[in-house]
Amino acid sequence: MSSTISASSIQRGNDALPGLLELLRSDAKHDPSAASTLDVHWVLYDRILDVTPETAGDPGRDRLLLSKGHGPASFYAVLAAKGFVPVETLASFGRFDSPLGHHPDGALITGVEIASGSLGHGLPIAVGRALGLRALGREKPRVFCVLGDGELAEGSNHEAIALAGRLGLDRLVAVIVNNASATYGWPAGIDTRFAGEGWSTATALASDHDALERAITAAEPGKPHAVVALVEE
Repeated sequence: MSSTISASSIQRGNDALPGLLELLRSDAKHDPSAASTLDVHWVLYDRILDVTPETAGDPGRDRLLLSKGHGPASFYAVLAAKGFVPVETLASFGRFDSPLGHHPDGALITGVEIASGSLGHGLPIAVGRALGLRALGREKPRVFCVLGDGELAEGSNHEAIALAGRLGLDRLVAVIVNNASATYGWPAGIDTRFAGEGWSTATALASDHDALERAITAAEPGKPHAVVALVEE
């Protein structure tokens, strides 16, 4: 398999991703978790985020924090497709000497903002980042957090949701990948959990990239924004 991805294949959309995922051969790939986030990562990096490999250290960049870090294969594949990670590095995934660990590490990979994988950490950190950018007077950068529906049961997320709503952190966007993995589910809907704390909300099928893009960009002024990305069975 070729280790190079042509510009034309990237411009066509996510055609290159299956081949990139095949290069990630570790036994601990957490395939279901990785598969559930693939569409979300692609839409964010291809259509939404204002960040490139060249601007990954720029204070004015958008930031993406992956809370659902225990299945990072699709994250790594998208980073490779966008030039953050050398494609040839993907085959080293999971090796002791590889920067591509089973949980992503922000100290080892360009474009990765935090070390993650312990569920319930990403959104509280994202709230802190958004609050810090506000304190520094940086109005342009946005902070995105990708998390799973199951980890919403973590108490740290309840606190982060409440605080962000009270503070009106309108540069914060949470994208909740809903693959119905929550132990007890959310009978009233995940979106109501956020709306009740003052967030704007939207819902879209993760596989419908146009609809997902519209949902992510549908934030209301003065409010943090939550997007429920539905994963089809």
